[in-house]
Amino acid sequence: MAATYNQIAARGLERISGLSDGLFAVAMTLIVLEIRVPDLGPTHSDAALWTGLVALGPRFLTYLLSFLTLGIFWSGQQTQLNYFARADRHLAWIHLGLLATVALLPFSTSLLADYIELRLALLVYWANIAAFGVFIYGSWAYATRAGLLKEDADARVSAAIRRHMVGAQALYAVGAALCIFSTFLSIAFIVLVQLNFAIAPRSASCRSYRPRMRAATVQ
Repeated sequence: MAATYNQIAARGLERISGLSDGLFAVAMTLIVLEIRVPDLGPTHSDAALWTGLVALGPRFLTYLLSFLTLGIFWSGQQTQLNYFARADRHLAWIHLGLLATVALLPFSTSLLADYIELRLALLVYWANIAAFGVFIYGSWAYATRAGLLKEDADARVSAAIRRHMVGAQALYAVGAALCIFSTFLSIAFIVLVQLNFAIAPRSASCRSYRPRMRAATVQ
């Protein structure tokens, strides 16, 4: 039986990973370009410079927020790619959808920095994060259903990945809901959630699972 083009297209995981690394790097660069050196006018003084830097506070805050966002989702994508045995056309397009949301983040970051006190700007930013979650969850769900995972991606690995994605999106949704009270409260909550995911120590369950994985590898 002859193979169709869709059956043989976009099967290289390394191409998805390479494009992803490049686009994440570009997005991380673009968000910092929104922080511009203050224009002090004809009068140069420490006081004027300090005032200008303070005025840039919202941009520094949204830069931190977005850098953590990109770092967390880059890590999440790389975790998935490490468990994929191969790709196919559909998986490639799911990841292109994810990268489309990555490319959009500099815009939503700039919007939030310019209108940090407005709820709509915060909700647009949260919608960008939610889109990340939809695509990255869809990636794992599709790869599982299509049989694209490695043999070591067992039920416990799959459950841990799904639990992490769902839990993260639930916390981001709580953070977005806090804009009812204050957008700054929302941002602070989301940053704390991100810092927890970025630097929190491994759980006991993760520590207990690693020896089993090593033992299985030895066997």
